[in-house]
Amino acid sequence: MYINVHKCIFVIIHVLLVGARKERRNVLFIIADDLRTSLGCYGDVTVKSPNIDQLASKSHVFLNAFAQQAVCAPSRTSMLTSRRPDTTRLYDFKSYWRVHSGNYTTLPQYFKSQGYTTFSVGKVFHPGIASNYTDDYPYSWSIPAYHPASFRFEKGKMCRGEDGHLHANLLCAVNVTEQPGGTLPDMEIADEAVRLLKTQATDGNPFFLAVGFHKPHIPFRIPQEYLRLYPIEQMTLAPDPDVPKRLPPVAYNPWADIRKRDDVQKLNISFPYGPIPKDFQLRIRQHYYAAVSYMDAQVGRLLSALDALGLAQSTLVVFTSDHENCFLCLANTLNTLSWSLGEHGEWAKYSNFDVATHVPLIFYVPEASASYSGFKRPSFPFMDVFSQPEFIFNIDNVVRNVVELVAVFPTVSHLAGLKIPPPCPEVSFQKELCTDGKNLSQEFNSPLKINMEAVSFSQYPRPADTPQEDSDLPDLKDIKVMGYSLRTYDYRFTLWLGFDPKTYQVNVSNVHAGELYMLLDDPGEDNNVYDDLERHSMMKMMSRKMKSVPPTGSVQTRMKLQLHYLTAGMKMSGRTRQ
Repeated sequence: MYINVHKCIFVIIHVLLVGARKERRNVLFIIADDLRTSLGCYGDVTVKSPNIDQLASKSHVFLNAFAQQAVCAPSRTSMLTSRRPDTTRLYDFKSYWRVHSGNYTTLPQYFKSQGYTTFSVGKVFHPGIASNYTDDYPYSWSIPAYHPASFRFEKGKMCRGEDGHLHANLLCAVNVTEQPGGTLPDMEIADEAVRLLKTQATDGNPFFLAVGFHKPHIPFRIPQEYLRLYPIEQMTLAPDPDVPKRLPPVAYNPWADIRKRDDVQKLNISFPYGPIPKDFQLRIRQHYYAAVSYMDAQVGRLLSALDALGLAQSTLVVFTSDHENCFLCLANTLNTLSWSLGEHGEWAKYSNFDVATHVPLIFYVPEASASYSGFKRPSFPFMDVFSQPEFIFNIDNVVRNVVELVAVFPTVSHLAGLKIPPPCPEVSFQKELCTDGKNLSQEFNSPLKINMEAVSFSQYPRPADTPQEDSDLPDLKDIKVMGYSLRTYDYRFTLWLGFDPKTYQVNVSNVHAGELYMLLDDPGEDNNVYDDLERHSMMKMMSRKMKSVPPTGSVQTRMKLQLHYLTAGMKMSGRTRQ
């Protein structure tokens, strides 16, 4: 990575164009499901993701973006309303925020109110109660949302086992021609999205097209040929597959969802800490990577259609995911995380660790890309992963600062030419339109400058202090503990606090457990130093300081102060860099 004169020129042109622009851009909003930063553009040397890498080479890439809760419905609702889970009051899958919490304006709804035609294809909002069984139509969308017909088979017995029978497996590479309709959900999603692009190319009205792909979410029901890209003998195990000794039991996710799959049940793994056999771990890794490459191909179809229709120079493209999946943990030269498979002895998401909350976030801005690359217009030729598995590129337009997915709403609004919603007050239940996020386009101006004060907040609920069968996704009525996690560039600080599901109140003085990871020395978050004896005096000092915080202050405000006093004491003791 490097900086040159062209980069400086690019920044100046970008700022002038954005500031002077009056017309409104189209928006293509692409969201993957359970995709971690296992992409070539994030430094992963194993994965084959040429189409997303090509997009990244023409875009702004945020290296340290984090979701607000590592599970589908709460994360998507938080991102699309730009409100934290404590405001949406959605921690599970069983309520609709407009009824349950407040009539909050969503990102597509805001664009619709500004004259855009808005479309939802695939999994954008989480379907079901969480989006009123309509994907929030007609509030958010101009026409009813599209869901692929083949998705109804996704959780069924579609995977042929060694016994010749069909099973509901975790590992489910299939012959697509033998599947119902001869297709799979993400293929149908790409087909419909391309069809809509074609209709909008001649319409003339600005559009907001949201496309939600289902992969690499489990089960790994994917075309079997993608496994060939990742020979099993080339897969490796995690260097730290054991549950950390200092990990509080409340923080552990016993991956109950994974255990329900037929092929995993056959392994007879003990609950909650029993390890998955090594040979099966290798196969999980292989299938996850294959699912990423399969999803990348569908993204490539979408981008190449955008290019062929002449829309690439007038359309803002956003690519992200709702949260990560703990199947893999990226190690690369960009963010110094360590390779891991089943890190901390965990699988799937449902936690506050980086491996569950860290997501890709990419913004493609047309005129900025054209100015930087020197071409009259950008182009996105389809990259066939089987004939061209790698896309050779230089990405020096990266942003290292810690950012949050609640920032997507204001950033997309600004980049598309709309007014940014006002910041939310600390308590914002009565505000229909406001944002808990910041406009990230400001980060484009100094991408390599690290703001050590920037933070991201995530949270996760638990039914008890020890792992339970429903620890991964407890119903609201069963939540007894809420884990609030603050991520800075150097630290991850988590407090597990008492929670009352009837009043939604958090008892900040009822601390069930704490975690503190010093990421410079411990990027894998394996060594919890929260209870170190030498820190007891710092904790007492911090408790005294916290008495000055108004009781009406949010948990986030209080945690920022706590971490400030904590790290100040650590610096004085020489425990961290100055």
